Amino acid sequence: MSTFATNLKPILRLFFAERRRALLLGAALSAATVTAGIALLGLSGWFITATSLAGLSVAAITFDVFAPSAGIRLLAIVRTAARYGERLATHDATLGVLAALRERLFRGFAEPSAARTLLYRPARLLFRLTADIDALDSLYLRILVPAAVAIGAALAASLALGLMHPVFGLCFGLFLAGAGLGLPLIAGLAARKHARRRAHGIEGLRSRTIDLVAGQTDLLMAGRLAAQRHAIMAADSYAAHADDRLNRVETGLTFGFGLVSTLLLTASLLAVAALAEAKVITAPVAALGLLVAFAAVEPFAALRRGALELGRTLLAAARIAPRFAAATEPEPLAAPLPGYAFSLADVSAFHENSAAPALEGIELTLQQGERLAVIGSSGAGKSSLLALLSGELPARTGSVAVTTATLLTQRTELFEDSLRGNLCLANPDASEGRLLEVLAAAGLLADIEAMPRGIDTPLGEGGIGLSGGQSRRLALARLFLRDTPLWLLDEPTEGLDGATARDVIGRLSSMAAGRSLVIATHIRREAAIADRIAVIEGGRISEISRRGEAAFEKALNRLRPD
Repeated sequence: MSTFATNLKPILRLFFAERRRALLLGAALSAATVTAGIALLGLSGWFITATSLAGLSVAAITFDVFAPSAGIRLLAIVRTAARYGERLATHDATLGVLAALRERLFRGFAEPSAARTLLYRPARLLFRLTADIDALDSLYLRILVPAAVAIGAALAASLALGLMHPVFGLCFGLFLAGAGLGLPLIAGLAARKHARRRAHGIEGLRSRTIDLVAGQTDLLMAGRLAAQRHAIMAADSYAAHADDRLNRVETGLTFGFGLVSTLLLTASLLAVAALAEAKVITAPVAALGLLVAFAAVEPFAALRRGALELGRTLLAAARIAPRFAAATEPEPLAAPLPGYAFSLADVSAFHENSAAPALEGIELTLQQGERLAVIGSSGAGKSSLLALLSGELPARTGSVAVTTATLLTQRTELFEDSLRGNLCLANPDASEGRLLEVLAAAGLLADIEAMPRGIDTPLGEGGIGLSGGQSRRLALARLFLRDTPLWLLDEPTEGLDGATARDVIGRLSSMAAGRSLVIATHIRREAAIADRIAVIEGGRISEISRRGEAAFEKALNRLRPD
């Protein structure tokens, strides 16, 4: 239970920080709706009964029908207006809070360490921003507000019935609150496991379906198309089984509510009948009491949906709360000594949720204008070293001092936007002349000028409209647009044909004049422009050689030729 409170605390804090007044207004209007409904039903019962009895006696001449009629009309108007206002206030507030949650969550996933993790599971962000955030609307609309209103209704009904007889009011309130809250709580605990399984099943179903649609060509070539269909069917069956279990819990809860309501109303009928027979209350007051008891039961039925959503809500909170807690500005890296691009002293670093170090005992410096190639087998720590230097991977031990750097990753990240929009991601304030200059430097200007709309040519999702070589050149132009003293290059020509790759490397080398370079590579042509080569194995630097030394040529010969 303490874990649940820990997960819910940052979410509730954000709820009330964003829309405190609207949330409280919605809860107040919801309470007014229920209170007006209870009073309306009770007053109507009293009025009908009193009118009937007055008509059978000489008191009909003096019986005032106008005041109760006006009260009934007023309560009906208040109930209708409060219901309308409640829907507007609660849904507007909830949508506003969910938008704020998505923004905070997106900012949390935009942190360097989280962004790198998402590269391996991109569907996670989609499901957290959609399914998990949507699940949290139940926290306010179906759990917090209905529970508060139901408790308020029980207190109001208990007070009204207590005016007829204290013991009657006390027993009614205790039984209604205990049973009305106890049944949803028991059902919520019973449904929690199945709600979690349903959420996992639906997430698996969606991600596997996306994989089938997006990767059907690769699956077909690998002979895995049938296996992927079976995986989708398995996820669907898993979610359907959880749905069936939830339906059974809901059926049991509905039966329990019906049984408790019947018992409570039967007891209330017997109680008001006994009080009326004992002349403690009149018949109209007895009708009022019975209908008040009947109306007070209704708000607890609204908790049924919240009870079934409790498990899904708690799962969503557990998933996204840690990201809220981690959404803090990282401390900037220290500046290196004059004349150096970076210096690392006994640095160890770990990837998120990993017990094994990605880097360990790193001792490395780079002077301004110097070029360093980092080589090693896949998984040796080359990309981790670049992530450390770019600030994406925090150091756990040791000291890190790095000048301002720009990282060019292995993947070319392009978006469904114009060429200009994709290029301006590197520098939104760049002039037209500067954009054309970096495109020319990357060897892409002639291709773009041949396009009908030039630099404003729209691209499809993922940069559709450009070839692989053109996409890499656009990423290169984006790098050139970032005027930083240190460039970090992660296999910059991987996947390009030999001629294109050599041209890209030549342009990089030319544009990097006066800058420091760190190139993570396993290709000879990329390492050949370096002044020094560092060999990394198992997260440790095992050897450093300088151009002109025999070890430098030996390291080059270890690499894949052009």
